[in-house]
Amino acid sequence: MSLPPDSDIPGNPQDTMCLRDHFLISMPHMHDGNFAQSLTYICDHNEHGAMGIIINRPLDLSFQALLSHLEIETDHEATAQPVFAGGPVQTDKGFVLHLTGDREWSSSYDVSDRVSITSSLDILEDLANSKEQVPSLVALGYAGWGAGQLEDEIRQNAWLSCPANLDILFHMPAEQRLHAAAASLGVNLDLMTAQSGHA
Repeated sequence: MSLPPDSDIPGNPQDTMCLRDHFLISMPHMHDGNFAQSLTYICDHNEHGAMGIIINRPLDLSFQALLSHLEIETDHEATAQPVFAGGPVQTDKGFVLHLTGDREWSSSYDVSDRVSITSSLDILEDLANSKEQVPSLVALGYAGWGAGQLEDEIRQNAWLSCPANLDILFHMPAEQRLHAAAASLGVNLDLMTAQSGHA
């Protein structure tokens, strides 16, 4: 069972913290190749662990190329937006972050009243044939943490967190997202040492 999103103050780690619908900002001293210089959108966080999608690592793969690979037809010019490397777990599985709406898909989860994550092919078919530019982010793979693991890493100053921002998530160029999320906390990552675990 998921804890409510506002169960604790972001950035003030407690056993009851919940970072669902928050950004996870890697600190400059992060050397793990899976997460260095990463910005992750947390989709779920509870007593069993956490799951998120890295949103600032575009692959050399367009959404249009993915549709072609999956043999999904489109009746218009599919968007050239990139597909993202969502994390090191299940990298052959696709996930779509999108605005929460009235439409229902086969496998979908409402992260909040603003954002949902869907992993079924029917949403790709809808996006491929939508006449409108639907705010969405398509990723392969996800990031996962076991029970208590993310909390421990935050206590060790590996991460900062802040509430998610829809403009950063869906509209900002990928290369600007990490610094923009940090700036929302008044933090300039360029001024932080990569050698220290403390700001």
